[in-house]
Amino acid sequence: MNEEFLINFTPQETRVALIQQGAVQELHVERIGGRGIVGNIYLGRVVRVLPGMQSAFIEIGLERTAFLHVADIWSSKNGERHGNGQHPIERLIVEGETLMVQALKDPISTKGARLTTQVSLAGRLLVYLPQEKHIGISQKIDDEAGRREQLRERIGQLLPADETGGFIVRTMAENASDAELAADIAYLRRLWQEIRHLGGRTAAPALLHHDLTLSQRVLRDLAGPETSRIVVDSRENFQKLSSFAHEYMPQLAPLLTHYTGERPLFDLYAAEDEIQKALGRRVDLKSGGYLIIDQTEALTTIDVNTGAFVGARNFDETIFKTNLEAAQTIARQLRLRNLGGIIIVDFIDMESIDHRSAVLVELDKALARDHTRISVNGFTQLGLVELTRKRTRESLAQILCEPCPTCGGRGIVKTAQTVAYEILRELLREARQFSAREMRVLAAPAVIDLFLDEESQSVAMLSDFISRPISLQAEPSYSHEQYDIVLM
Repeated sequence: MNEEFLINFTPQETRVALIQQGAVQELHVERIGGRGIVGNIYLGRVVRVLPGMQSAFIEIGLERTAFLHVADIWSSKNGERHGNGQHPIERLIVEGETLMVQALKDPISTKGARLTTQVSLAGRLLVYLPQEKHIGISQKIDDEAGRREQLRERIGQLLPADETGGFIVRTMAENASDAELAADIAYLRRLWQEIRHLGGRTAAPALLHHDLTLSQRVLRDLAGPETSRIVVDSRENFQKLSSFAHEYMPQLAPLLTHYTGERPLFDLYAAEDEIQKALGRRVDLKSGGYLIIDQTEALTTIDVNTGAFVGARNFDETIFKTNLEAAQTIARQLRLRNLGGIIIVDFIDMESIDHRSAVLVELDKALARDHTRISVNGFTQLGLVELTRKRTRESLAQILCEPCPTCGGRGIVKTAQTVAYEILRELLREARQFSAREMRVLAAPAVIDLFLDEESQSVAMLSDFISRPISLQAEPSYSHEQYDIVLM
């Protein structure tokens, strides 16, 4: 399946769209002031150890302290994690200690970044693990005719005699030459030496190594054998990417293309429309059905509905076809919106076990194209499908949007009648506490209109009860739920 990458540059923002079969499948956004920190290496200082949580808070120079769990503390002596409970965190690190750590997850919402002390440096073909000693092979490389063992032996022969670290062979290294592998090894070793040298002469907290920019990560991590073209709409950045590609990924350099058309690149491929659709709750299916996607801090729920689709021969077939189409669309939406964590899918109820199995097979098939690790747990007793998708960065909505200042992120606001009754109760409360000649209500026009019409008798009755006049003033600038009571 041929794929194209569109890279749109502006001074403040870089956006990348992955195009497959003529449709946008993935969107990535990186802003200058909010670049992700996954992969960054820091010299951190332990500010607090929490034995009850077997965790610690680490100061790495960000707005919020980062989080380190005992399971992510790597032992340099025996090359293993301390997550089995035999080594409590209070015996491994102490407050005030300096640690070299790497970011596993970006800060998301109110949560700080998650860290590990196991450093890994990703190259084009290999991942360098300075604290390990073994050579691992990507699970995506088939073991036909001992292919995995051959790769392991090749890497072992290319390693310098003084090498004490380990490597993981990435999928892209399967057909690489010895010269390319040796160059990747030399680059990663040199990078590690520079990081160690900087860490030895820097005071904590400090950033020791910043991961590549979004456009560079496209070349390193996302572009592959199926990539036919990488289109860049900025001449300056096209030249920078070309230099980067020629130095580290020469096989990708011919794929880079500078777009010089008059029409914006994202408009040409309808990527702008896809961004707007990816921020909405409702996703329409071609058959007439639709999805409702709700993202919360704890999990994401996806509800499948038949909508206007009535074209199948019977009701069961209608449901089955809607669920099959929904399975494909759900997989695309997870990538497009970069949804992670726990995801609950409520497919339309199916009586047939064969239909359920076919929908799961279709979902697995569609999810197989995702670069991110996904686990599908099948149907529960309630007929829901549970799956998890690894979350390392904020979703598209979290990057581009913020909670509504009117509803506070609830997605709903109180009715004008509800706000009016709140105001009446507040008037009574303040009349008992304070002495005033008059009480003036400032509120949104919809609330004031209600007081002047349907609830005018309620205002009059309250005014008689508290023995004070109540005046009303509409404030167009007020939000639906906002009001003030002024004592005159």
